[in-house]
Amino acid sequence: MIPPPGYRLPNDTRLGRVRLQVGELVRSLAYYERVLGLRVLEQANGGVVLGAHDDDRPLVELRELRGARPVPRRGRIGLYHFAILLPDRPALGRFLAHLEQLGAYAGMSDHFVSEAIYLTDPDGLGIEVYADRPRSTWKNHDGQLVMTTVPLDVESVLHAATESTSGALWRGMPPGTTIGHVHLHVGDLESAAAFYHAGLGFDKTVWNYPGALFLSAGGYHHHLGTNTWAAGAPPAGPDDARLLEWEVVVPSGSDAADAARSLTSAEGAVATDGADWLGTDPWGTVVRIRADR
Repeated sequence: MIPPPGYRLPNDTRLGRVRLQVGELVRSLAYYERVLGLRVLEQANGGVVLGAHDDDRPLVELRELRGARPVPRRGRIGLYHFAILLPDRPALGRFLAHLEQLGAYAGMSDHFVSEAIYLTDPDGLGIEVYADRPRSTWKNHDGQLVMTTVPLDVESVLHAATESTSGALWRGMPPGTTIGHVHLHVGDLESAAAFYHAGLGFDKTVWNYPGALFLSAGGYHHHLGTNTWAAGAPPAGPDDARLLEWEVVVPSGSDAADAARSLTSAEGAVATDGADWLGTDPWGTVVRIRADR
């Protein structure tokens, strides 16, 4: 069956793991364990799968290509950052205190819908760790969610950790941690909208943010960000540290097939991988569409 025009992803769509290509697995693993607080779920065949503590859900997979070229300062078309969503604000406060204890440099922002901390891994791949504000506080204006970037109230976030009944001590990524969104550098926003909105079926949520377009399913603020802030840079190639693929997880196999058919009808490049579907955007970034397992 061909999905009707204007196909949209199901409301309970979520993101699965992100797969990254790194230049030195031992170095990257040390960073993801020590700084991010992830733990090894599986290690085999030159790669490692990481998740939160007391939670078997895969979040990040690291695949080694020895000597992969790090991301240059100006970035590459492809990954801008992937974003790890913590279950609550106290967990973000504990993570922030942990970074201060390590002396790790981080960027920090308040986006009104969320509060975020930004890091860069040893290969220059961008990482966001964030907590959402309650949906009841999100605001809309002229059909768009109100999102911005202002300085984070660091003391308030730290204070949230000390007030928590779970205590202020960081013990690694807590259960319930997920991949909240992926943010990509793209060549142009019109083509990004054609692939990810008209094709894959994400809804547009914010389109007046300078040089960016944000999209989601089910009314979330964004499962995907796209921007042209690295315009003119080359796409990440086979020998680069890069995002290999990211996962869009839908409730059923028929939902996955509908999304793939919609993407194909919008002239997106689509292939199969067992029961999964692989879409490749105009700049070579691969999105895996799969049913919830």
